[in-house]
Amino acid sequence: MIYQEKYFYVCRIPLSAEGPQDVEIVTKTSNIEDFPRIFEEYEELRKHAFNKDGLFSIIRADEIIHLLRTSTPAAAKEEAFENCRANLITNLQHRVMQEKDENARAILQSVHEVSTNI
Repeated sequence: MIYQEKYFYVCRIPLSAEGPQDVEIVTKTSNIEDFPRIFEEYEELRKHAFNKDGLFSIIRADEIIHLLRTSTPAAAKEEAFENCRANLITNLQHRVMQEKDENARAILQSVHEVSTNI
């Protein structure tokens, strides 16, 4: 077994992300003492997606913010995209259903291969 040091990453995934290459690493920390700062930044970045009851709603998000712990920036981007893919699809489907968003429909079809007949 090879030891790999792990870091905390806050990643930003735009709704139009086509893969890990589109994921942006917002911040990174390597020690547990810095975790409160990174968690506060994570909460601040995603606060726009909370509803009036203070609950996080993925369909309100303009982008997906993800907090994770892994070894390298490349691994963080890959993991963030894969972990958020279902949320990206849900958000885009909602935009198609509620707002008749043709851009969201195109992203669903070309990137995620999800057909929408709504």
